[in-house]
Amino acid sequence: MQSIVWTGRLLSRALWNGLSNYTNCGEQNLSRKRESRIVSAVCGFPKELSHAKFRKGQFGDDAYFTAKYKSAEVIGVADGVGGWRHYGIDPGEFSSSLMRACERLVCNGRFAPSEPAALLASSYYELLEDKRPVLGSTTACVVVLNRETHMAYTANIGDSGFVVVRRGQVVHRSEEQQHYFNTPFQLSMPPPGHTGLVLSDRPEAADTSNFPVEDGDVILLATDGVFDNVPDQLLLAELCKIQGESDPLKIQGVANSIALMARALAFDSNFLSPFAQNARHNGIEAIGGKPDDITVLLATVTI
Repeated sequence: MQSIVWTGRLLSRALWNGLSNYTNCGEQNLSRKRESRIVSAVCGFPKELSHAKFRKGQFGDDAYFTAKYKSAEVIGVADGVGGWRHYGIDPGEFSSSLMRACERLVCNGRFAPSEPAALLASSYYELLEDKRPVLGSTTACVVVLNRETHMAYTANIGDSGFVVVRRGQVVHRSEEQQHYFNTPFQLSMPPPGHTGLVLSDRPEAADTSNFPVEDGDVILLATDGVFDNVPDQLLLAELCKIQGESDPLKIQGVANSIALMARALAFDSNFLSPFAQNARHNGIEAIGGKPDDITVLLATVTI
């Protein structure tokens, strides 16, 4: 019963975040030129419901942001590396700090819409220079939509990522960046004197792409708690339900559905999850889902 109460709270919070999630910055473009726009919703769950701390823009160690500035709409997710908890460090602090820094730079217009990797880099180096540094590591994925040119620009470091669905087919998706199995690329802030002992990748190592969007496109931005647990065919079936949809309530419903599906499969000990399949490909006998924090940031494109 306790978990049912928590789930209700989480979904209520997700619904609120999803329908009022954008930080709207900069002047509105008043031209009559036909522009693209995205309607988005967010839903997620921390891995440990009983110890969950409710913070804006976070689900456990996962974090996200959405922001607008003039002709750009920007969305991003980050996944804090949980291993830091063994050293008394909250893994969610670094991921959420990085996302807040990205949001702030977007709101201040201090970014190039065609260079999301530079936005990640600027946010990361800003955290490094802070007098009170936040320690930890995180993966991250950012997508920028230029409304005037109908172009999307992406940057991904690690195993969070994005999927774009068009007319029932996956037309674009990110590639995982892994050093080796279950060890993704990550941005890190190690304790003083431990720089060489902590796995840390430069933000310039982010995988980037750009492509034109079309009316009706569906964009999913998510952490590995989704991709490690939900098979591609199930994910595609859900995403196809909102192709061409601009009703935020319907988009929110599918975001909730994907998050709930990922949550259920993550704790199914008999399910051959994508994570378990990858483990087997790496010579590790595994079965079941992978309990993890889950973040689903779902958007549709309207032109």
